[in-house]
Order: sequence, then C-alpha cells, then structure tokens
Amino acid sequence: MSGPASGLGIGKDLDRPFDEVLARTEAALKVEGFGVLTRVDVRAIMKEKLGADFPEFVILGACNPPLAHRALTAEPEIGLLLPCNVVVRRIAGGKTRVEAIHVAAAASFFPSAELVPVAREVGDRLARVIAAV
Repeated sequence: MSGPASGLGIGKDLDRPFDEVLARTEAALKVEGFGVLTRVDVRAIMKEKLGADFPEFVILGACNPPLAHRALTAEPEIGLLLPCNVVVRRIAGGKTRVEAIHVAAAASFFPSAELVPVAREVGDRLARVIAAV
C-alpha cells in the first residue's frame, strides 16, 4: 500500500479518475462479500451546508453481514465501529486515494479473544479490496 500511514487505515494512491476509483472500489467490496450500507458524499454536504468547495470525497459504510454477526456476537460494543468505513477521495496532483479502516488496530480496543479471527478476516478482505482497485 502506498501513501501516508496513520495506523488508522490502509490505502493507496492511484493515478485514475475519482469516479473510476469509486466504481472499482464498490465492485471490489462486492467481490469480498461487502454491501454498501451508507454512501456519504462529503463534497456535496460541505457545499449544501456550508457553501464550501471541497474536493471529491465519498465515505462508503461497508458491511459483510456474516462477519458483522460474528463480530457483534463476540463483542457487542464493536457496533461502535460498524460499518467499516472505506474512503475514496481526491488528493493533490489529480490523484485519487482509496483507504479503509485498519480493522486490527480498531479491534485492539476490545479485549475479546473471539474477536481476533473475525478482525483478521475482515482486515484481509479489506486489504484485498484496496489491492484490487
């Protein structure tokens, strides 16, 4: 993965148009068993609510129901972090960045040992999504 690493996410920068990266991200999520529950167009919201211009920026709330069920059964408070956010945003130089939450880092807030294999599987799937875009 390329681009800055904050520990909160995994991602990469692409020399591709925003709309293409967004479509490819949604398709890759579907391949990995995720549905998109929410789609937040941050650019449109900033324009509507603040009259502010903002680069293209979409937050996808992705969920894989069987994995979410396993995670919530192991640790109900993990619901605070669901759905998994995947972001597609325009960055400097006309590039587009795609990034997803670093699931293992987020899950580390919870002590449940039963959560570890679920977090690993979700993280692996999201890493494959990022790689496929």
